Amino acid sequence: MASFVGLTWDHPRGRAALEAGAPILAADGDELRWDVHSLEGFESAPLEDLADRYDLIVLDHPHLGDALSSGCLRAMEDVMGETFVDDVARRAVGPSLESYRLGGRTWALPLDAATQVSARRADLADVEPTGWDDVLELARSATVALSLSGPHAYLTFASVCQSLGAPLATGAAERIVDPDVGATAFGILAELAGLVPAHSETQNPIDLLERMVGTDDIAYIPLVYGYVGYADRERATPVVYGPSPVGPDGRSGSTIGGTGIAVTRRCDPTTELRRHLAWLLSDDAQAGFIPAHQGQPAMRAGWESRAVNAPVGDFYLRTRSTIESAWIRPRFEGFTAVQALLSETLRTALIDRTRAADVLARLDRIHHDATGRLVNEGIAS
Repeated sequence: MASFVGLTWDHPRGRAALEAGAPILAADGDELRWDVHSLEGFESAPLEDLADRYDLIVLDHPHLGDALSSGCLRAMEDVMGETFVDDVARRAVGPSLESYRLGGRTWALPLDAATQVSARRADLADVEPTGWDDVLELARSATVALSLSGPHAYLTFASVCQSLGAPLATGAAERIVDPDVGATAFGILAELAGLVPAHSETQNPIDLLERMVGTDDIAYIPLVYGYVGYADRERATPVVYGPSPVGPDGRSGSTIGGTGIAVTRRCDPTTELRRHLAWLLSDDAQAGFIPAHQGQPAMRAGWESRAVNAPVGDFYLRTRSTIESAWIRPRFEGFTAVQALLSETLRTALIDRTRAADVLARLDRIHHDATGRLVNEGIAS
């Protein structure tokens, strides 16, 4: 019997299905124990440090540049075979698999798919906004919150810019975004930021959604990572998820999230472990076992299943269009630190009501300094 230890994030969506699946692997002859860390640890903990202690890591794709630099992960083509990886790519929803591809190789399998979507309490806001003008109009009569904590100020800004027709730069560039689009996006967020409920700027997506279902403080969030459990129709006040707001030309804006399961260099995967990973990514598990254990599938089979959608108000069907067009963040070495700095700059600027031109100039400098260094070192992507 081989023994493995994995690390995932401490939320039922992140751990329940994996923990429930471990006995299935044990019956096949291998032992797998799952440890957990917080959402904030998941978003920021250095992969190379974790890879020294774990065989499997559930990770966020912006860490891939650092992982490749340290050589701490095994390419999934080597672990599972190219045919299997290509099959997953065909079955995955949106850019879920593509977000884990870098340097011509795939470094994790998309276990869980998520992107920023809209969230609404139908009893507090009876109309679902379509575009950003609708969101601003709603904010004048109902409480609209923004997801701004941690990296989310940057992610929200990026998604608004995408909806306005100009995704943020992912590699070397003098400007992080077209200045007119950036100013418009910042203006939208600044107007909303002046109306958000107290202390919401410090709440991560889970905290915001807990507040949304547990109080009447929040009627609508235009961009927040979808957590299917809050859409459960058995809740007294379930969240109604929908597409993200669109720009004037009907373009959706959203930044892909979700999680992938990676195999570290310290791991010597057995046939049984490979078979277990293949099962977790199978259509049967993704449309059955995963959602039955509070997970959020990454394969289209789960997203398109009527049985999976019915108990959660068609969460997957209502947000499918948004995830299909979601933007993939930069994944260069050191990006997570840059993302944190960009986000803090935006969050502070929104709170302090900084002029759009000034904050955009700061964002440009941060992005240019990071990507200019990488170009000089020959490693920008």
